[in-house]
Amino acid sequence: ASIGDFLRRSLRRAGRREGKDGASAAENTPPRVPQGKMGEQSSAFYSAGQFFFEYLVVVSLKKMPDGHYEPKITYQFPKRENLLKGQKEEEERLLQAIPLFCFPDGNNWAPITEFTSETFSFVLTNVDGSRKIGYCRRLLPSGRGVRLPEVFCIISCLGCFGLFSKILDEVEKRRQISMAVIYPFMQGLRESPFPAPGKTVTIKSFIPESGTELIELTRPVDAHLEHVEFQALLQRLSPQLILHIFASAMLERRLIFLAKELSVLSQCIHAVAALLYPFTWAHTYIPVVPECLLDTVCCPTPFMVGIQMRHLERVLEQPMEEALIVDLCEGKIIRAVGDEEEILPRKLQSEMLMSLNRHNNNNNVHTLEQVNALVSEAFVHFFVRLVGHYGSHIKWGRSGSGSFQERAFCKAITSKSCRRFLKKFVKTNMFSLFIEEAEKSRIPQEGNG
Repeated sequence: ASIGDFLRRSLRRAGRREGKDGASAAENTPPRVPQGKMGEQSSAFYSAGQFFFEYLVVVSLKKMPDGHYEPKITYQFPKRENLLKGQKEEEERLLQAIPLFCFPDGNNWAPITEFTSETFSFVLTNVDGSRKIGYCRRLLPSGRGVRLPEVFCIISCLGCFGLFSKILDEVEKRRQISMAVIYPFMQGLRESPFPAPGKTVTIKSFIPESGTELIELTRPVDAHLEHVEFQALLQRLSPQLILHIFASAMLERRLIFLAKELSVLSQCIHAVAALLYPFTWAHTYIPVVPECLLDTVCCPTPFMVGIQMRHLERVLEQPMEEALIVDLCEGKIIRAVGDEEEILPRKLQSEMLMSLNRHNNNNNVHTLEQVNALVSEAFVHFFVRLVGHYGSHIKWGRSGSGSFQERAFCKAITSKSCRRFLKKFVKTNMFSLFIEEAEKSRIPQEGNG
């Protein structure tokens, strides 16, 4: 099986999962996380033509009577009226959850004079399994004297980190002039259709003293890579450690990432989840854990979470089960299960290591898009070698329903080390969900009736 065939089958199934509004329908992933916590799935495919976003909210810190600060929504666009009861309740739940994730570092704030803007994102899962992504820019408003930072958060069902980072750049530029200048820009954006992969949409925006600007927003050609920056991972971890993390994720273990900056946590965890493509992380997924939810690490089920470094001692004190704990500041593993080196088949692991090392030796000559493509290709090639023959082991009935022949699928692999690993991988939730989709989506294969 070639990489092209493997991706075509995966993309075709993903396309069939899209709902009428274009967002991936999570029909095979029952929600495991309560409303207001992070979503299970980490990647999806989206159709062109949708709204760019549902809301833009500003979250500010308000001083409470006891002296501490609490995040509160101080601006919302658009204001929605005439909502049905169920829609209104959903909106209220959403708006209650947003401040918690915009300021996940709790009440640890005081007025300041300098602050470097940071960009990060989070995912909220509704009770029906649908997901919304929050794209955040935390900044210090222009002015004199001490001030409190605020967060501009764009809520969208569309996964495209690079595109929304550029939008937030424009929002921040306008914020330094006046809040009033933000509204017409966001209104113009809301009236523009979300572009297809590789296509561009142009937004006209007027800025006082600068005149009308044309802002071009382009989606990457590879839709599955548009929420990812592998470079962030490669800059902080060695290829060997990345493979240890990848192996642990494939077996759906508990993974904890630590960093000082929210942007680093957000970028790196999205990148780790994207290494699993065309499979999807189907468990608790919280790129930035709010301080009040640190007990998430005690969960006995698989999770992939990001925690700020200042909480390290509290995390280590928690009565948690075995987990892989990664320090993104120092580029090292703090705690491991111990078998990470032995999980992946040695030959395939060596091939991926060579590919990642080759990139590291030439990383000055690649754009971010090229890095994404090269890294993704190495990991997709691993999956092609390991499970690319899955289509030949789905038995189709006369009614059109498929039945996966797991035993024959595993036996078809001649390498003992690959077969040993494959027998573990086929028991994971991500593989089961992948095969369930394949059994529903009959795609002609050579040798199949």
